[in-house]
Amino acid sequence: MAVTIVIPTPLRQFAGGQSEIEVEAATTGEALEKLTAQFADLKKHLYSDGGSLRNFINVYVGDEDIRDLDNLETGVKNGDEILIVPSIAGGNIAAEAKAEKELPALSNEEIARYSRHLILPEVGLEGQKKLKAARVLMIGTGGLGSPLGLYLAAAGIGTLGVVDFDVVDESNLQRQIIHGTKDVGRPKIASAKDRLQDINPNTDIEAFETRLTSENALELFKDFDVIVDGTDNFPTRYLVNDASVLTGKPNVYGSIFRFEGQASVFWAEKGACYRCLYPEPPPPGLVPSCAEGGVLGVLPGIVGTIQANEVIKVILGAEGILLNRLLLFDAWKMRFRELKLKKNADCPICGTNPTIKELIDYEEFCGLNLPVEEKTLEEISAKELNELIKSNPELQIIDVREPHEFEIARIPNTKLIPLGEVVNRSKEIDPSRLSVVHCKGGVRSAKAINALQENGFTGRLINLKGGITAWSDEVDPTVAKY
Repeated sequence: MAVTIVIPTPLRQFAGGQSEIEVEAATTGEALEKLTAQFADLKKHLYSDGGSLRNFINVYVGDEDIRDLDNLETGVKNGDEILIVPSIAGGNIAAEAKAEKELPALSNEEIARYSRHLILPEVGLEGQKKLKAARVLMIGTGGLGSPLGLYLAAAGIGTLGVVDFDVVDESNLQRQIIHGTKDVGRPKIASAKDRLQDINPNTDIEAFETRLTSENALELFKDFDVIVDGTDNFPTRYLVNDASVLTGKPNVYGSIFRFEGQASVFWAEKGACYRCLYPEPPPPGLVPSCAEGGVLGVLPGIVGTIQANEVIKVILGAEGILLNRLLLFDAWKMRFRELKLKKNADCPICGTNPTIKELIDYEEFCGLNLPVEEKTLEEISAKELNELIKSNPELQIIDVREPHEFEIARIPNTKLIPLGEVVNRSKEIDPSRLSVVHCKGGVRSAKAINALQENGFTGRLINLKGGITAWSDEVDPTVAKY
């Protein structure tokens, strides 16, 4: 049977950059075995040392999770698609359940402002009052939080809570449309509040300039009806999920990476939570940040507005919310997919016998502050590299970024060998000469050095601390920063 395996963006670097691979197989397990036989580096990201699929990897045949079928023995037929889905990040609520007499009145100005809502029978006067009565907490005012905030304020949400602690950077402006050029250097919370109040002065903005933590999440969540996850890292995503479950709040989820996005509504009282989908996070560093991996500017706008749409539907008590459904979006191919989710009876926080009954250390849970095996990694600063270039004409400088990054900016006299090719092209690096390896910020170059050493490279390799960004900051400001 010829089946197509769809490779998600984070794993394509281990599959020769391919997005789809066709194999002959009768079962899902056989298809994955053939895939990993063809791409050996992919195997450790899909399977544990014991040979079972990792918990942060979900596999679907069509729209069905193989965990709900026959797992790896799930049969496939000619033309089927197998989707690998790794983590990347209807009903009523309190506002909907309020009695009519408790709903706030609308002024004539508000009736005029929301007139296009009021003439929709699905919203109407009562629905608009529910929106005005609702309290929604947004976590983040970045790529997802920007369209979320703009559309929720415009829709007439009565109270918007906003949590953020970051500062507006010029690189944010390509996608974080709630901020403008004049806001560079300002706290995002201040910039977002000004913009939201300008969009709709009837919306009360409650600003929390703080990092969301295990110490403050439950207290923040308890006074809001809906939580909207606009975060960009796994520790905060699991924190948002767990705090939402423990406080009984619906969690409207979205995540983005390069050209791909995900959206769902996690609501433990009515269905699956985020941990039901992804019981554990991926290893640190597997999924690059937007700074390392990039993101198409309009992608968070599309996913963020989908989240805003779901928030409004949840408040109105509409049928058809993204409950127990995971929506996948590929902006480059302009393709939507929908996958079914099921509540996991063994989920550690929302299952039949939960073991997580309070918030935990999410940095530790995601492996960000666990002890790691110490590896010798020699580093050099940009200024030291500049002096070394002057004194050592035999020096090799290896750039492990991608070709399109190399076109943007480069250090003079460097050799480009992308990270995904560095082991196979190691013979192009002379082990008898000193080599400095660099990328954008120092993460990929460290991976390249470790990979070369693990594969027997004997030459001396030094990592450029801070990468080409540090070179631009400390040595040559004419080298563009991106």
